[in-house]
Amino acid sequence: MQAAGPLKLLTLNTHKGFTTFNRRFVLHELREAVRDVAADIVFLQEVIGVHQRHAARHANWPAQPQYQFLAESIWGNVAYGGNAVYQHGDHGNAILSKYPIVRYRNHDISLNRMERRGVLHCVIGMPQTGREVHLICTHLSLREAHRLRQLQQLCGIIASEVPPQAALFVAGDFNDWRGRAHQVLQRAAGLKEAFIEGGGQAAASFPARWPLLQLDRIYFRNASLVHSDVLRAKPWSRLSDHLPLYAEAVLAPTV
Repeated sequence: MQAAGPLKLLTLNTHKGFTTFNRRFVLHELREAVRDVAADIVFLQEVIGVHQRHAARHANWPAQPQYQFLAESIWGNVAYGGNAVYQHGDHGNAILSKYPIVRYRNHDISLNRMERRGVLHCVIGMPQTGREVHLICTHLSLREAHRLRQLQQLCGIIASEVPPQAALFVAGDFNDWRGRAHQVLQRAAGLKEAFIEGGGQAAASFPARWPLLQLDRIYFRNASLVHSDVLRAKPWSRLSDHLPLYAEAVLAPTV
């Protein structure tokens, strides 16, 4: 049995709702842009849960956490993993889903106190088929040595929590400008990268106005890629320091 139509996926580092260099608070514009994409699943990095100082400074700061504000009335199911917790609030990764979330767990993969990182593992149920789909949202370290260790941690989480036959999508900000993650994730977890599959190379997504570095990724397993795209057109280039990635994939038939 197979899902009806492709699953539509979007991943974005929201930069906490601010433009590059924190010049302007744009979360309301960001919400409209995300909604226009009409993705089934949205993977978010650097999304704020609470921030008392920002709430006091910005009159249009939402009363609810940013991930709930973005999801409101469109994505009825939300999972959040707060990784960085500080005096005035917290931020981390989130997954917004139009499908029911069966369960989720946030894994702390931080390797130092100054750079808090996590792996948010979420399982959704597909009502059309009764199948479960595994989703992982992550944001890796700026330091290459730490990223390589975190990739091993990610592969360990997949090995222990995701059945080999289950459909799996892993998306987020990998900070992997050297492209080391592809071979590690392919060899250890059987993951393929959407833009490499579709066009032969990972997508340049950073910085948003003049994208040169291939930092953001969408990996998948037990699915077939239908389409992938970097959302470069306005307003995206002025809503974050990263460009969002979009992909559509069809789940592999079950035996």
